[in-house]
Amino acid sequence: MDAGGEDDVHNKYRRKRKFSNRNNSVSISIPVISNELNSGENDGVVHRWTREKLSFLKHFTIRVMKPDEKAVELLNQFVLVSCILAIFIDPLFFYLLSMKKDFKCVVIDWTLAITLVVSRSITDLIYFLRMLVEFRLAYISSDPVVVGAGDLVQSPREIRPRYISGFFLLDLFIILPVPQIVVLFIQPNGVTSPGIISNAKFILQTAFIIQYIPRLYRFQPLLAGQSPSGFIFESTWANFFINLMTFVLASHFIGSCWYMLTIMRMNRCLRDVCNNSTITDCRKFIDCGRGNDYGGFERNLEWNDWKQDRNSSVCFREDGINYGIYATAVNLTTDKSFLTRYVYSFFWGLQQISTLAGNQTPSYIVGEVLFTMGIIGLGLLLFALLIGNMQNFLLGLGRRQIEKSLRRRDVKEWMKHRGLSDEIRRRVLESESCNWVATRGVDEETLMKNLPEELQRDIRRHIFKFLKEVRLFALLDEPSLDAICEKLKQKTYIKEGTILYEGGFVTKMTFIVRGKLESIEKNRNDKVSLSEGDVCGEELLKWCLQDKRSQRKQGNRLRSKRTVKCVTNVEAFVLRAEDLEEVITLFDGFVKNHRLQFAIRDQKHYKNFK
Repeated sequence: MDAGGEDDVHNKYRRKRKFSNRNNSVSISIPVISNELNSGENDGVVHRWTREKLSFLKHFTIRVMKPDEKAVELLNQFVLVSCILAIFIDPLFFYLLSMKKDFKCVVIDWTLAITLVVSRSITDLIYFLRMLVEFRLAYISSDPVVVGAGDLVQSPREIRPRYISGFFLLDLFIILPVPQIVVLFIQPNGVTSPGIISNAKFILQTAFIIQYIPRLYRFQPLLAGQSPSGFIFESTWANFFINLMTFVLASHFIGSCWYMLTIMRMNRCLRDVCNNSTITDCRKFIDCGRGNDYGGFERNLEWNDWKQDRNSSVCFREDGINYGIYATAVNLTTDKSFLTRYVYSFFWGLQQISTLAGNQTPSYIVGEVLFTMGIIGLGLLLFALLIGNMQNFLLGLGRRQIEKSLRRRDVKEWMKHRGLSDEIRRRVLESESCNWVATRGVDEETLMKNLPEELQRDIRRHIFKFLKEVRLFALLDEPSLDAICEKLKQKTYIKEGTILYEGGFVTKMTFIVRGKLESIEKNRNDKVSLSEGDVCGEELLKWCLQDKRSQRKQGNRLRSKRTVKCVTNVEAFVLRAEDLEEVITLFDGFVKNHRLQFAIRDQKHYKNFK
């Protein structure tokens, strides 16, 4: 083949390849003419395929999410649990330090320290992921285009500046690993340089307070169960649990601070004794590092003098100095069990918040007095907010019962005003009770009116699906059945009540949902039992469907040949005659259906519709 012919083949190949790429999202392998051409084309295919897949993943992983999405709701619930754990973990750093009575020094629990550092890092990571979501979370604009309705902003260019200028810096500050740095890189130096621990615990306390308050500020909406899209947990029990947990976390925080302040007071006592002692290296002996290596103190002859010093032993007695509200924690700080130290401190915090520190008398130290005042103020705040919410929750559980009692009282006052007899009063109260059990105190009609029409129709079809079990209704089309469903009303009857009586007008069809009835025809001495799933007054439907318009215009009405009485309290749905006639008039053309006319002639009364 000459050079011109080969160029024609190559050009033909390129045109065919270009056309294929333009019409297919995934490239198809085509036999190649030369190895060089094959390599270049494959590189282009791989590049395009990689770019398409990354674009696909980007759409689903970095897309803008709406606040009302299910994924966002689940994320908020997960972050809420993480926030509760984070607020619970932070005060546990105070329990890293304890006292050794035999050596008269402060030690750090290194195993507990590693556990808390890992736990705190995990909760920080979860909150960091939530921060990333904030950059892709749509929000409702405060400047609505339509009056009374906000505009949903979904542009990343508008979402990012809003979050950065809002809470981004604060969120970034509260997840800074300050406690982790103090524990891992500052306190370990106390093993070789014991005096550093004294400064480290103050750094830890300061860092904790500085970060904990902004954390509470940012976590407070989540702890209250709220998010930009509404309530995180809509369950009443879930909100009750969150309120209870807030009270528990406050007790946990107060107890942890109380323990840490006791350590600081005892440490101060030891240093005061050391300042007045002849032991020159006693300041080194106060910090024991991790407790398993005392920094070569064994080679120091003064160490034994410090351990046997009587003046320093005073710091480990409750009545040694005026410890004020910290007296009961003096012996607690020497306990080796972390669980014992935590549980008792938590109990103390719960007790003081519940009693507003009424059983505590602080010393004259200003910091101790301010701490006691803070407990009282926090207790009052919690009782005003959280306990108030819990009381509303408990009242809400019995709200229906209260409404029932008020309704019953109003009915009694009305009957008294009208001077009704005792027998009628008894029947009225029994009817009220039966109706309350059937409706649970909910006005169903008002509830349905506030829903969209399509949803109302679907709900009625679900509730009144028993209509299709009636032979004549089963032959009606969907619009006719929907119109009939709109006319059905819930009704209750008390025991020994009469729904229909012989010779009276048939004014309604009754679909029995719950209870037992008895249908009696005296002329034939016929007695029929009716129960759940039966219908009485079905002859009304046959009468309305038959061609008797002239009779209805003349005022003729259907009379009952039977008496129907309630054997028990009955719950039913009722379709009144005027409503049925109205529906039949609207769908008059469908009544002439030959299948329906045949069913009318063959219809029997009181047929079961189950």
